[in-house]
Amino acid sequence: MRLIEPLGLLHGKVAAEAVASGLALPLAGGPAAFTLARLIDTDRPPRLLAVPDIPPAWADIAARIATAPPRWADLPTDRPLIMGVLNITPDSFSDGGRHFDPATAIAAGQGMAAAGADILDIGGESTRPGAEPVPPALEQARILPVIHALAASGHRISVDTRNAATMAAALDAGAIIINDISALTHDPAAAALAASRGCPVVLMHMRGTPATMRTHARYSDPAVEILAELDARVATARAVGIRAENVAIDPGIGFAKNTSQNRELLYRMALFTNLGCRIVLGVSRKSMIGDLGNQPDPSSRLPGSLAAGLFGLAHGATILRTHDVAETAQALRVWQALQDGGLVNSATHGSNPAPIPAVMDP
Repeated sequence: MRLIEPLGLLHGKVAAEAVASGLALPLAGGPAAFTLARLIDTDRPPRLLAVPDIPPAWADIAARIATAPPRWADLPTDRPLIMGVLNITPDSFSDGGRHFDPATAIAAGQGMAAAGADILDIGGESTRPGAEPVPPALEQARILPVIHALAASGHRISVDTRNAATMAAALDAGAIIINDISALTHDPAAAALAASRGCPVVLMHMRGTPATMRTHARYSDPAVEILAELDARVATARAVGIRAENVAIDPGIGFAKNTSQNRELLYRMALFTNLGCRIVLGVSRKSMIGDLGNQPDPSSRLPGSLAAGLFGLAHGATILRTHDVAETAQALRVWQALQDGGLVNSATHGSNPAPIPAVMDP
């Protein structure tokens, strides 16, 4: 597998100037741009080059990274997006029981949407480390009244499930997106169901199950291996008939990964633009935040969650999955204003990138 790792990232006006000067390429369509490229090939050691020195044999990969992914779920492409987490469970790791009552959950979802959530991600099964499976019938009893009410109010709903029967019931109740931590591998009927419904999907990386995933956190090169495994999931999804524009990916922070591996994934997030998909990032309140920020209480990890989420956005992620919508929305407004640096109507902002400069001979 040949990959280009985008490095030397620029933002705002200087990114547009560097692209126009042929010194950089847009990162996934912009507004960020990268000036350096690490060429990763199984046949030889990695090479670090300036963007104008990328060999012609790698031009197709460079073009894929530089081009904006397809529009996904009919969502805006000119700004980062927020996916609000709404767990209808008694035992989720940070908010278990808080929204277990349907009326409370519906009110919370309405509040998230009003605060700026583009998507409400509703789940009825805890997937915290060590969690045991929930029967689909119980999962559906928890989430369907909430999905039906919030969808009827005009909100965009994703269903967080790995069970095909729950996917189908949720879509019938008004959900429009499937978010599967197993990337449609847990239930043999899931991929065909998603293809037949023609709905957007989020394929997340995980090894094992929530009950066993801690034993699978073994990697030689975490970012490259996780990307390769996600690439295989994307290929399988497309092979069964899920359209390319319907696929988003999630590197699965905390799922079969320890803190050191999660940290490397965030640092190398731009590598995942090789897949040509929208990137969903879920760092909210996770154990990595607690470890790095010295905060054992998940409900007190908002500052660290914001820091990690904004770092991920600067490195290629486009959708933040969060428990704290209002705070994330405010942070995004300030972050984007500073990242843009006064950039208005750039050729790389919110649209297709400027023409990709020619690469030189090796």
